[in-house]
Amino acid sequence: FEWRSVAHLDRGLVYAVARDITEQKLAEEQLAESRQREESLQKQLVFADRMASVGTLAAGLAHEINNPLAYVVANSSLILDSLRVLESELPAHRLLELRDMTLSVQEGAERIRKIMRGLKTFSRVEREQRVVLELEPLLELSSSMAYNEIRHRAQLVKDYRPTPAVEADEAQLGQVFINLLINAAQALPEGRPGSNEIRVSTSTGAAGAAVIEVRDTGCGIPAAIRERIFEPFFTTKPVGIGTGQGLAICHNIITGLGGRIEVESTEGAGSVFRVVLPAATRAPAAARPPVRQRPPVVRARVLVLDDEREIGNVLGRILCDHDVALFTSAREALQAIGAGRRFDVIFSDLMMPEMSGMDFHAELVRGFPELASRVVFVSGGAFTPGAASFLEQTANPRIEKPFAPRTVLELVRRFAPPAAAPAF
Repeated sequence: FEWRSVAHLDRGLVYAVARDITEQKLAEEQLAESRQREESLQKQLVFADRMASVGTLAAGLAHEINNPLAYVVANSSLILDSLRVLESELPAHRLLELRDMTLSVQEGAERIRKIMRGLKTFSRVEREQRVVLELEPLLELSSSMAYNEIRHRAQLVKDYRPTPAVEADEAQLGQVFINLLINAAQALPEGRPGSNEIRVSTSTGAAGAAVIEVRDTGCGIPAAIRERIFEPFFTTKPVGIGTGQGLAICHNIITGLGGRIEVESTEGAGSVFRVVLPAATRAPAAARPPVRQRPPVVRARVLVLDDEREIGNVLGRILCDHDVALFTSAREALQAIGAGRRFDVIFSDLMMPEMSGMDFHAELVRGFPELASRVVFVSGGAFTPGAASFLEQTANPRIEKPFAPRTVLELVRRFAPPAAAPAF
């Protein structure tokens, strides 16, 4: 109630009015809640927009790095092959030194390749794509992405036991694992990795569910806030460090997959986050059958199209036993084909300025359909929705940058005409 009164001293009276304001108070509370929801939605929109921008930037960065990485990897493989040929011509110690240097280059390139693969996977901006996933490879990839945050704080222990495959979007589920690993690392002090541990384990739970645990020996979560950690925008991290979105997003992803995420924690003694996911009802995609050995092939006619000249050069070195035509412009390649040149196989970059590999393929479909089926797409990352959709719909083979020389040679063998049988 609202009560208002005023005294009339001359008459010795008090005039008073009482009013029931229950509905007014309820309306005010609803208005306040509505404003809070609006502010929360606005924050989520800003966060989503920022993450979309970061994802686009990261995917573009991965594409740009994969181009030079491709010829670093391929050239180092070719150098190793050349060193084997030179074994009898170089002093043993010099040969060993060159071999070690090349292997070091390959090791560094492989580390970059893994980082770029994770970056492309987890920064995808296209629609959700649920597939049947084995958990161990995804946990390995997630661990490598989070390792820089972990290595200064704890020993990373992996305890993978048999667990069923699950049905999920690879990028989204990987985002959950990365978030849990980074949170575990940030619960530990820097500079004492030998004293702390983060343990990642898998097992099979009740009813055949997949169980993934991330356990740390950190500071734990106070009981007073444990129930709030999955709320949007709730964070115990300093301003500028945490957004309060990570665990909320993880919770939404896991529950959207029909699973659950749980936490057990003792203040001062660490925490364990447990993800429980239903087993996939579909079988994982069957592995491709091994490629049959084909008889020796004649020299193949190969067109290589890539706006990065060094990519073309390294493909030319790999295919030195074949007749290779290098182009950095799709229009120039089409002109050569229009002038009558024919090829057994065409390696085409997917993303190029002026005319993309997709547009180049479309022109071949219209004018030279017999060549369109011989295109092999070479991609540093299909980071646009249109490119991703195109790759889903086309039956043409594709290889990812960086690529192994043997992969390129196997594709040429697939398309090249077989050598004629010897005459007797």
